[in-house]
Amino acid sequence: MSSEQKTSSDVLVALSSLQSNADRSQKSQAHDYLEKFQKSAEAWTVTHSMLSTSDATSEAKLFAATTLKGKITYDLDQLPRPSLYGLRDSLLALLGAFRDGPRPIRTQLCVCLASLAIQMTEWKDVLQVVGSTLGNQAGDCVLEFLKVLPEEVTEGRKINLSEDELSDRATELLEHNSAQTERKAASAASNPQLLECVSSWLREIPAADVVNSPLFDTIVNALSNDSSFDAAVDCMCTIFKDTREVDESIEIIQLIYPRILALRPKLAEAAETGDSDQFKGLTRIFAEAGEAWTVMIARLPNEFRGLVEAILECCGRDRDREAVGLTFLFWYEFKQMVTLDKYKEARNVYADVIAKLVDVMVKHLEFPTPEGPDENDLFDGDREQEEKFREFRHQMGDVLKDCCDMITVTECLGKVFNLIRQWVSQWGPQATDDKVPHWQELEAPLFSLRAMGRNVSPEEDVVLRQVIPLIVQIPNHEKLRFQAIMAVGRYTDWTAQHPEFLQPQLNFVIAGFNHSSKEVVRAAALAFRFFGADCKKLLQDHVEQLHGFYVSVIDKLPTASQEEVTEGVACVISVQPLNKIYPLFKLFCDHIIKRVMALASEAKTQQDRDNKSRLAVADTLGLVTTFVQNIQPYVSPGEENPAVKYCQEILPIMSALAENFTDSVAILETVCRCWRNMVLSYRTAILPLLSTLARQLATGFQTTKQGCFLWATDSVLREFAVGAEYVDPATSQAIYSFFETQAIAFLRIMNNLPASDLPDVIEDFFRLLVDALIYYHQQLLAASICEPIISAAISTLTLQQYAPLTATLHFLRDFLSYGTDNPNSSSFDARERGSQPRNPPEIQQAVKRLVSSQGEGLVQRVLTGMMFHFPRDCFADASGVLLALFETMPQETAVWVKGTIGLLPAGTVKAGEADRLMSSIGQHIQSGEMRKIFPIHTVEGMLRRETGSED
Repeated sequence: MSSEQKTSSDVLVALSSLQSNADRSQKSQAHDYLEKFQKSAEAWTVTHSMLSTSDATSEAKLFAATTLKGKITYDLDQLPRPSLYGLRDSLLALLGAFRDGPRPIRTQLCVCLASLAIQMTEWKDVLQVVGSTLGNQAGDCVLEFLKVLPEEVTEGRKINLSEDELSDRATELLEHNSAQTERKAASAASNPQLLECVSSWLREIPAADVVNSPLFDTIVNALSNDSSFDAAVDCMCTIFKDTREVDESIEIIQLIYPRILALRPKLAEAAETGDSDQFKGLTRIFAEAGEAWTVMIARLPNEFRGLVEAILECCGRDRDREAVGLTFLFWYEFKQMVTLDKYKEARNVYADVIAKLVDVMVKHLEFPTPEGPDENDLFDGDREQEEKFREFRHQMGDVLKDCCDMITVTECLGKVFNLIRQWVSQWGPQATDDKVPHWQELEAPLFSLRAMGRNVSPEEDVVLRQVIPLIVQIPNHEKLRFQAIMAVGRYTDWTAQHPEFLQPQLNFVIAGFNHSSKEVVRAAALAFRFFGADCKKLLQDHVEQLHGFYVSVIDKLPTASQEEVTEGVACVISVQPLNKIYPLFKLFCDHIIKRVMALASEAKTQQDRDNKSRLAVADTLGLVTTFVQNIQPYVSPGEENPAVKYCQEILPIMSALAENFTDSVAILETVCRCWRNMVLSYRTAILPLLSTLARQLATGFQTTKQGCFLWATDSVLREFAVGAEYVDPATSQAIYSFFETQAIAFLRIMNNLPASDLPDVIEDFFRLLVDALIYYHQQLLAASICEPIISAAISTLTLQQYAPLTATLHFLRDFLSYGTDNPNSSSFDARERGSQPRNPPEIQQAVKRLVSSQGEGLVQRVLTGMMFHFPRDCFADASGVLLALFETMPQETAVWVKGTIGLLPAGTVKAGEADRLMSSIGQHIQSGEMRKIFPIHTVEGMLRRETGSED
């Protein structure tokens, strides 16, 4: 048995293992062998052999074709250049052999040939050779090759050609062959694959050439053929996209438009016969034509009204609500255009269409009527369908908002009010607590009312005066009560200007807290939050009653609702006179603190292992943070802040929690969040607490090793930075010393634990460092601690998680920028003078000294990270670090890059690729164009090949 035969046999055995019930280790071995085989030079001949033999299965041949595609895309340099003609001829022969399928193999071979055609720049007569070799008997192959060729050219960044080479080859293959392709497609008009080919080549063939040729008739006629309908729809929509520049395409649009309108009778036919696929396809045609021609629709409303009416008909006839979503983007684009002042006439012409659209959308919002005996099971137990419908309703609500912009809000609200009034008149007398007839017909307009709320002005004085009194009398049906409470919560800014309507609405909402439905209770909590925020001045004198309500409900609510109700009462407290802030803050918050202490005692006593009690402590303590975030009284500098006075009282309790629950991340994060918000809310007024707070943050971080203490430290660093208003230099210097204490503690932790165990701590530390560079760069960059910080940053680049990597890379970019004249910093004074902050030479030299000693390791970590383990979303920041290194020390960085590439495993980088990269780097350094040094493209190529991600 020859070596090639043995390899082929081994490949077949490995493929069989992967597809069998073999154990995991055998499958892993088989996978590793196949990956190694795909990168070998021997794969060229073995794949051809597998594709030519009758002994291999279709699955094995598909693997061979896929492997061959990867070889041509990434490893073409393994073959001598003169042998490429032989490779081309063998591919054509294989295509002829697989002309009747299987189609997946044929498609892969077409991609192989297209990829070869792109890279084989000496092959000039591509289409002529393919057409003459495959001939009429393999017409499907020709069409499929024509289909994939422009796709592969578009995706040509995978190809080992320079940008200029790829651009020249694209022109040669596509633009110079577009007319020939059009003729070939027309000659194969009876083949369904024609339409797929045309759709692909429309990237290069102007739509005008297709519309003015017999091809367009073929495409339109294909819409009447079930087998080619979907492809014809794709083709039509591709043509529409090419006519978006309406002024340049007006003649083409005038040819297409009547052909499109002629399809409108098919809508009724498809709806009546229940042909959902055809109905969706026709809806897509009308909607995407509308999207492309929105300017014409607004500019010539009388001429294009038929298209808008057709799209409305698509919405109205869609009983199953499967196609109406395809029109949403059109209605948005339509609204964007006709609301412009210069298209006011169009708005008037389409007013009746938009009014009908409101009716259609409200009708579609109705919940289905249950078919079974259970009236509460609206979707026959299909929870996925129920969730899909809920999401869909919000999208339809967006369309209703668009309608409010196009016609008057009063008209839209009036339609909804009439539906509510009609239901109340017709079915209201029959409604009881147990049964509400046709509730869906009332719930939909209530939802519509809620959806339109954002567009309704607080000054609206016609409809809401009539509809609000009706809403607060809605029957006690779960879905109706939920929607009614959500609706009144949406109009609290209106209520703030119409105080006579506040009391009945507030009573209605508060009654919702006693409802048996959890959903209604959640709605009541959310609505109460809005009433507190928007009507706080109207509720200012009712704060005592609110306290009784708050204490009675807060412990019974779920966590999210507790936060919402707390925010509502906190907003009311925030507008009290200054002398009442402290006692009211204490009155409301003491209840929360007592509850926290009781829960903490319980959690400590029970030695809670499932964290349930500790999470309850954290959730309840979070309500204190909500108060702190919302109660921010204005106090003159030098005066005592009443909110800070209360914070000073509860600080020891929070410190005790942090000291007693060092193993509870939830409690520690909540404590730190509260401390952080104290600093952010009261800024320099927090000074009386600062020393105690800093001490707790330092002790907490050293004890627990949790990043949340660094996160809270960051707020202190920013608020008390050098130059901050009302902060003396001594305080700012003390804060810098506090920062160094935290940094030293972090470095000790990094020295004792692997980076993989500290992703969250690393993220928080380097985000803290970004701010330290902004506010204290002169002290930090000259300090002895800076060198170990850079070493720690380089160590963290071994991680694979996005968040800590991004934070580290951001810090490194900012750090390296201080080695140049233009650091990534900001200064209010400099901005006012219209100049960049001046970076002193001694700072630049300090950065360059650090880069000189650690730059080589940094380059190695960044480049290998991009090649082997960085998430793709980190590539831009990693490339930014490399660019910053080149801007700081260009010659040295070039040497480090070359050295790093030389350390890579053999075969990682293609022959000549490294030389091209280094040559490009040298040229840009010589010309001073550092910003054009962008090795990400080369590194991406290495990444694809090394990880085998080319399939």
